[in-house]
Amino acid sequence: MSCIAFGDSHTVKTTGQSDIIDITEMIRESVEASGIAEGQCLVFVGGSTAGITTMEYESGLVEDMKRVLAEIAPEDREYKHNERWHDGNGHSHIRASLIGPSIILPVSGGRIPLGTWQQVVLMEMDNRPRERKIMISITGVE
Repeated sequence: MSCIAFGDSHTVKTTGQSDIIDITEMIRESVEASGIAEGQCLVFVGGSTAGITTMEYESGLVEDMKRVLAEIAPEDREYKHNERWHDGNGHSHIRASLIGPSIILPVSGGRIPLGTWQQVVLMEMDNRPRERKIMISITGVE
């Protein structure tokens, strides 16, 4: 067996302000296109005000996540970042740092074996709409 690698990328438009977008199907399609049966799938978003994680993507939990992030890093708090750059998104950087820019998922049987209620989501923390590039890198064996 030899190890193979596959790369893919997608652009996602966000609305800003803790927009949470289900990107599970995009990842599933990339894994299928890769032809890799067993391995790992790295999902990464470029930018310091966005994150990637898993959660149950349902409206109640989406609203709960937004509320909790707002409690942890409120928009109206004083941030040194805002004093320096005057862009008002210090809270966005803190929230994104807590979530992280990437996740590694297993590939088994040519699929990502997520739990029944588990989805992969892009979390936009910036205070304005953005276009985010999602990079997917899959390595493993056929």
